[in-house]
Amino acid sequence: MLPAEPMEQLSRLKRAISSVEHFGDARPRPLGVAPIDAALGGGLAQGALHELSAATALHVGAAAGFALALAALAREPHKETLWIATDFGSLETGALYGPGLDQFGLATERLLIARVPRPIDALFAMEEALKCRALATVVAELPEAPDLTATRRLSLAARNGGGVGLLLRHKVDGAPSTAATRWRVAAAPSAPDELGGLGLTAFSLSLTRNRRGLCGDWTLAWDHHEYAFSALSLGVAEAARDRQDREPLERTG
Repeated sequence: MLPAEPMEQLSRLKRAISSVEHFGDARPRPLGVAPIDAALGGGLAQGALHELSAATALHVGAAAGFALALAALAREPHKETLWIATDFGSLETGALYGPGLDQFGLATERLLIARVPRPIDALFAMEEALKCRALATVVAELPEAPDLTATRRLSLAARNGGGVGLLLRHKVDGAPSTAATRWRVAAAPSAPDELGGLGLTAFSLSLTRNRRGLCGDWTLAWDHHEYAFSALSLGVAEAARDRQDREPLERTG
C-alpha cells in the first residue's frame, strides 16, 4: 500500500485529469452554422484544446486557414493570438503572410508569432501561453502527434487560462488525446462571386471527435468581411467515432 503522501499526490492527479476531461462548464463560442453549433453543444468550447489535422499533405494550407478563421472568430478586445511554429515546419509548409492575414480577417497587429527549434519546444511554449489570459487563441503547428500526457497538460492550461488552444497537425492519425474536438480539414471548391471571380474561402470539414456530442461532415465558406462562416453543404451528424460508450453492444454467447 502506498504511503499517505504519494496517495494524496495520486488523488490530486486524478482530480486534475478529471477536470481536464470535463468540458461541460466551458463557455462555447458559436460558429454561426446551426447544425454544427448544435452538435458542439452551442459552439466551439472555450477554455479547451482542439485538434485540426490536414486531410492530406496537400491540405496543410487549408487546415492553417481554418485555424486562422477560428482565431479571427474568437478575437476579443485587447487580446491577441499567438502562432507557434517550428523552424523545420516553417521551411516545409511555409510561413504566415502578413498582408494575406489582414485580408483574411486576422489583423497582424493582434498576432504574435513564435519560432522554436523543436516540437517539444512548441508544446512547452503552447502550455505556458495558454495560461496567459492576454491571449484569446494559441495555435501550435506540429508535424507529429503529441503524447497523451502532453495533451492533458495543454487541456488543463487552456481550462485555467480560458482561451482556445488549437493543435494544428500536418497529418491525420488516431493518437489518443484529451482534446475536446478533433477536425479533419481539406480545401473545398467555393462558389464564384457575382462577377464570376474567386469566391469565399471554403473548407471541407469532418468532425471525427466530439466530447460534447455528435460528429459529422460539413462544407463551410469563410466570409472575411463579416467574420462569419456560412454553410455550402451540411452532412448528417453521427455519433462520435472514437467513443466506446457510443459503440453498439455485441452478444458474446
